[in-house]
Amino acid sequence: MSAVNFLCSLKNPKFRGIFNGLCALIFFVFFFDRSDILNNPLLKTASFVSKGKFNNNGFVQFTLVRRHMIEANDSLGSTTTVLCSGLHNHIGYADQCEFLRANPSCSPDGFFDYLNFFYCSCRDFKILGYMILGVWLVALFYLLGNTAADYFCCSLEKLSKLLRLPPTLAGVTLLPLGNGAPDVFASIAAFVGSDKGEVGLNSVLGGAVFVTSVVVGIVSLCVVDMEVKLDKKCFIRDLSFFLFSLMSLMVILMVGEVTVRIAVAFVSIYVVYAFLVAANVILRKHAKRFKIEAITPLLPMQGSVFSPSVGEDVPIHSPLIESDSEDGPPRLLNSLPQWMWASNVAIYSNHFARVSSVQDDDMSPWGWIEDSAEVESSLCNKFTSLLEIPLTIPRRLTIPSVEEDTWSKTYAVASVTLAPLLLASLWSSQGNVSPQACGVAYFISLAIGSSFGFLAYKNTEPDHPPRRFLIPWVLGGFIMSIVWFYMIANELVALLVTFGEIYGINPSILALTVLAWGNSMGDLVSNIALSMNGGDGVQIAISGCYAGPMFNTLVGLGMSMLLGAWSKSPDTYMVPEDKSLFYTLGFLVLGLVWAMVILPRNDMKPNKTLGIGLIALYLIFVTFRLSCAMGFIPWAA
Repeated sequence: MSAVNFLCSLKNPKFRGIFNGLCALIFFVFFFDRSDILNNPLLKTASFVSKGKFNNNGFVQFTLVRRHMIEANDSLGSTTTVLCSGLHNHIGYADQCEFLRANPSCSPDGFFDYLNFFYCSCRDFKILGYMILGVWLVALFYLLGNTAADYFCCSLEKLSKLLRLPPTLAGVTLLPLGNGAPDVFASIAAFVGSDKGEVGLNSVLGGAVFVTSVVVGIVSLCVVDMEVKLDKKCFIRDLSFFLFSLMSLMVILMVGEVTVRIAVAFVSIYVVYAFLVAANVILRKHAKRFKIEAITPLLPMQGSVFSPSVGEDVPIHSPLIESDSEDGPPRLLNSLPQWMWASNVAIYSNHFARVSSVQDDDMSPWGWIEDSAEVESSLCNKFTSLLEIPLTIPRRLTIPSVEEDTWSKTYAVASVTLAPLLLASLWSSQGNVSPQACGVAYFISLAIGSSFGFLAYKNTEPDHPPRRFLIPWVLGGFIMSIVWFYMIANELVALLVTFGEIYGINPSILALTVLAWGNSMGDLVSNIALSMNGGDGVQIAISGCYAGPMFNTLVGLGMSMLLGAWSKSPDTYMVPEDKSLFYTLGFLVLGLVWAMVILPRNDMKPNKTLGIGLIALYLIFVTFRLSCAMGFIPWAA
């Protein structure tokens, strides 16, 4: 337990300060390395001028290049892929840098041109280039999780309270979206932003294999001595829906094309699952009246170690939805426990690291209590906050927030003013937008932002968040968090594609391993910590290991395919062809079947057979996929 606390604790200002300072330094290195920084470069869909060569008349010959050429013609996309495959040999060019300058379309879509940075800026210092790109990869994972923990989940929690959603409905809709946001938006960015759908597919499915094998395996080994018994009907329900979802996805991959209706039907599988979970709660409340044995809902108990601020007189098995009483219908409690909204991404949160030093009695968002709550000196905290500015300020200036602990009228006014400008900048970055349309978009966004800023300035107070009109504020924070998710996830996919180009590895393999591992670290740490508390924590941890990946598969991949099909409508959207995905699905199904066989045979008690078997299965899976990628298994390549 101490090792987990050490790994996840962000209360250490020295470590956090060094990490944020290093990431900020790398950000500025990339920023000032750009040669076309004055253009709108987020997705690099805008035209830019490549460095040319002098022609016979002595004039510089410039080449106008437009990104996303594969969207215009599939055959041209194949030609471009073949052309870029000659990067390492660079036949006819002095080195890779000259090759990239002559073929700028080979660089992955992203805010920064990582290939140009590595082969041109770090031409003679390759080791430094490897180090900078590696640290930046970690930073992007951190930014993705931190945006979910400190911005997105806060908006979801506020939205749930404002809409007065019952805990059960919030637990199967908004709550999984908050904890699965990094996976969902990384998948959407891969499908839509970078046109690398195979990266999104491998990331989500690779993460599902990791969580259902490694995380469940480790949790099982950690709770062997506790003799905890899981709820069988709840377990069978979750795995049955998950298996049905995987079978549906396999059919889609075999067909190879998706329409809007098919994508909607695929997403609707989760809607049916959420409806059944909510129905189970209703049946459970009225079980005595109807004499029906209902399935125990997958929600924490109010008196357990996971619920903050619980008195001694509250029964330990009191559910979040109170039972029937003689005086009237059942009464819903206010909301889910606060820590649940960011349990899988709380290890990235800076917000709670600051707040918990003041409120030591509160339960931490990831569900366990820190053993050491010593606060460093104020000078060190101020220095840490200073180093965090380059990574924090851009988001605070564009994401409206009405959190009590981080409220600032200055940031609030600035965020509602600058958010429309950021949206206009994103829209203007599209390649088919004329300069006149860009000017109109910026003018309209400036007018809207100025109006919002004026209203915010007149209707807010410096010492507390607004008490009225909270829904527009929360919706603004929700939308802008999604925008930042998309930006960061698109950059993360571009960097993975860059690593694939540098090492000569298929980006799908990197998505299956690096991207999947990075996005699953929150699940690993939070579920292990929950299970170590025993009791209901084991049920929540095990169920979360299946419900989370199922949400990412149905909603993450489903929304990605839906957006892709919508963009191609009325034509069908061609799913990226990657035969290795069938191997991934096969191992994923094998892990689920293994759990469905071992747990019921052991009276639903996790044991070493389950844990060791799942971990061994994942090691075999990774070895098999890497061997296929390196050509050691020709028949499976």
